[in-house]
This record gives sequence, structure tokens and C-alpha cells, in this order.
Amino acid sequence: MTLNLSHFSAALIFSLCASVVFGITQRNEKRQMIRYGIYCFGWFVGGVLIAGWLMWFLKR
Repeated sequence: MTLNLSHFSAALIFSLCASVVFGITQRNEKRQMIRYGIYCFGWFVGGVLIAGWLMWFLKR
């Protein structure tokens, strides 16, 4: 069984895992953990999208 991921889906999985870890380790209360995890996930995904567009422009 092989798992074929695109770069984008691999980046999303990494973003999810890193956001969970950041949320758990950086905040004390459960509600704050969830909100910070979602906040970090948004920044990760935004960064991936921006980096993708920058690379597209550099390629052209």
C-alpha cells in the first residue's frame, strides 16, 4: 500500500500536526489551545499559499 501525496496535501498535514502541537504546548486552557491551534493552522496555510504563488511568479 502506497500513499501518494501532493506537495500541497503534505503541507496541509504538516500544518495540522504542527498546529496541534503548538496549541497544546503554548496555551494552558483547553479553549485557548483550540483557538491558538486554529490560528496557527490559518497562518501555516496562508504561508503555503503565498509561497506557492511566489514560486509560480519566479518560475515565469
